[in-house]
Amino acid sequence: MRNMPAILVVEDEPAIAELVLVNLRHSGFRPTWAMDGVTAQREIDAATPDLILLDWMLPGDSGLQLAKRWRGDVRTKEVPIIMLTARGDEADRVAGLDAGADDYIAKPFSTRELLARVRAVLRRKAPQTDETKLEVGALKLDPVTHRVTFEDQAIKLGPTEYRLLQYLMGHVERVHSRAQLLDKVWGDQVYIEERTVDVHVKRLREALGAAGAMLETVRGAGYRLTAEVNLAQDPGRSK
Repeated sequence: MRNMPAILVVEDEPAIAELVLVNLRHSGFRPTWAMDGVTAQREIDAATPDLILLDWMLPGDSGLQLAKRWRGDVRTKEVPIIMLTARGDEADRVAGLDAGADDYIAKPFSTRELLARVRAVLRRKAPQTDETKLEVGALKLDPVTHRVTFEDQAIKLGPTEYRLLQYLMGHVERVHSRAQLLDKVWGDQVYIEERTVDVHVKRLREALGAAGAMLETVRGAGYRLTAEVNLAQDPGRSK
């Protein structure tokens, strides 16, 4: 039982929660149910889950508020979060991702899709086997310590932005389409839109500061990381 991934389901609709819980149990997971943020926090304090399925519309604090809070907590900042919500337009998806969610599923959803996304997110959380230090100019990434620096200054990245940067630094100067990045960074079993890549590239650029100029947009093709760039330029020049 201890090797079964623990999943916290934060959902205030009992019928939906029961459907999700049953399918998770049948698929080899250990789900726990919380109806609101207070109960969810109590469960997290007792035992940190391997993944959180988080409804947006909850009594009390919303899922968006909870995602932001947990991303700022040292215990939960690395725990993957998948948001479940009836709010499915682009603005809401972007808001969910910006709050720290790793994935976003709009209601109604199929249980097959939900389980596929859960497995994919957990695969991405698995430790990297490649421990090679990466350097592109003054930008450095150490997968052993999980630290990123630019000109010896530490850079703080979220888990998805870290994986994105690690992949790009390992394939410097190559142009990658959004579909290729979804496959290599997010996993080929994740049913998310290419727009997700743009959101995380924007967040990565902002986090990199001056080094954000190294992450180039190749119009009509995708993105690439390059050392051949004038770092005095505005890092946000390509959007």
